[in-house]
Amino acid sequence: MSIKHLNQRHLADRWDVSEATLERWRSEGIGPVYLKLRGRVLYRVEDIEAYEAASLHRSTSERAFAAGGAA
Repeated sequence: MSIKHLNQRHLADRWDVSEATLERWRSEGIGPVYLKLRGRVLYRVEDIEAYEAASLHRSTSERAFAAGGAA
């Protein structure tokens, strides 16, 4: 089993945000969970995808659910 990881730069590129934004979000407890190994910050792709799915919305008042979930 191979778990894929993204570093901070790759996640910033994926979401079109700055690395500083990701750093601030981590300090505020926002965003996907992350690994910190010997000072390196890594994000598991499965955690990123789960966070993205949980962040889906149909409108400003209605949250959408990922495939397989209730709407």
